[in-house]
Amino acid sequence: MVRAVLGPRSLARAVTGPRSNIRAAMKRLFGTDGIRGKAGEFPLDEETVSRVGAALVSCLSDRSGGEVSLVLGRDPRASSAGLAAAVAGGALARGGRVVDAGVVTTPAVAYLVRQLGATAGVVISASHNPWDDNGVKVFSGEGRKLPDELEAEVERRIDDFAAVPSCAAPVDSHLAERYVDYLVSTLPHRLDGLTVLIDAANGAAYQSAPRAFAAAGARVVAMNVSPDGRNINEGCGALHPEAMAARVAREGADLGIALDGDADRIMAADGAGVVLDGDDVLFLWTLELIREGRKPALVVGTLMTNFGLELALRELGIELVRTAVGDRYVVEEMLKRNAPIGGEQSGHLIRSDLATTGDGILTGLHLAAFLAASGKSLADQPRFVRTPQVLRNVMVRERKPMERIPGLREAQQKAEGELAGRGRIVLRYSGTEPKARVMVEGTDAAQVDDIADRLTRVIQEAIGA
Repeated sequence: MVRAVLGPRSLARAVTGPRSNIRAAMKRLFGTDGIRGKAGEFPLDEETVSRVGAALVSCLSDRSGGEVSLVLGRDPRASSAGLAAAVAGGALARGGRVVDAGVVTTPAVAYLVRQLGATAGVVISASHNPWDDNGVKVFSGEGRKLPDELEAEVERRIDDFAAVPSCAAPVDSHLAERYVDYLVSTLPHRLDGLTVLIDAANGAAYQSAPRAFAAAGARVVAMNVSPDGRNINEGCGALHPEAMAARVAREGADLGIALDGDADRIMAADGAGVVLDGDDVLFLWTLELIREGRKPALVVGTLMTNFGLELALRELGIELVRTAVGDRYVVEEMLKRNAPIGGEQSGHLIRSDLATTGDGILTGLHLAAFLAASGKSLADQPRFVRTPQVLRNVMVRERKPMERIPGLREAQQKAEGELAGRGRIVLRYSGTEPKARVMVEGTDAAQVDDIADRLTRVIQEAIGA
């Protein structure tokens, strides 16, 4: 059990006054990746987040029958420190214990929860979202996303508690160092002789990513490692890897990696400045397992995984199993099927023997180790042949069920007839933003682009923001 850094007695008297009726909220608070929204607005205001901390400890205490301990981490957004203190205040008021790891990545918290024997971990981060958003992610004692039923129970109890004063815990900086040491210890090869360019997105990995690669022996060139609270993900990182890729070529680096704000996803670039997404890296990581004599029977992807990867894995005698979009669903399927590796095109990649969630630094380190072992540049490594794929995002004012959007079903049926079994269409809503996503895949790039445009227009005209 984690030794308490702060206890409930250190709290001031709970604030009294009217409570907002959170149960009256029009939508479920927890999405596919925790609670997400505009910082300072419901449900990401400090009062509500304080109650989330209290409700979480209450639920966990009832389930365990003992003391509840939380590991707390955050990204460097302007609002993150205040929201972390609000969570701590609510947790402490219910008798919980809090250990604050400070500014650390989301996968670092998932790791530390397990290593410290804590009951749960809480991350204050909006991942790849803009700086003025924020979020609350919760991990179980096993370092995994909370099951849906426990999230629902936390939601039901939130309105049972009054907000209490925020209570910032002292940061234990050794926890971040402990995480970096673990990352390096997982490598099958050192990285001596490699030059790696790291774009940390002015996010949670701005210190730990360069440290990890340097400790593993690489020469590190770092960019976007000066967070000011407002520049996280701004024109950089995994969402905008172009600048990283261009600089890789200029620096003569062997590998470039771009992380998102909480470093649970990664994009890569070779020495020629060609960007590799999650599907590309998943393929190379699979080849590394084969090289080590641990060929997997199957790999877990999502509905968005490129069909070309499925074909390439099939040629290797490996099955691709698809899930709904979201790393939690990938992890659930990996556990169910005992799969060693899985991930998303967006860059969430998981090795079940090394981590419980997507970890961009870990993935980047192992990609670099693969290069070191092969003696070949990343540009000379095998690539799968991609099927043309187009993704459109539509800002929406409401999440009307897709089947109820006027004209969309007819447009989709017409498009599927045109594809004639030589492609796929995936229509879904983002789990973290007010967006509808249109994905079209096929063998004819012009046809794919035209179909995506048509379906996008139907959604835009019906429910576009």
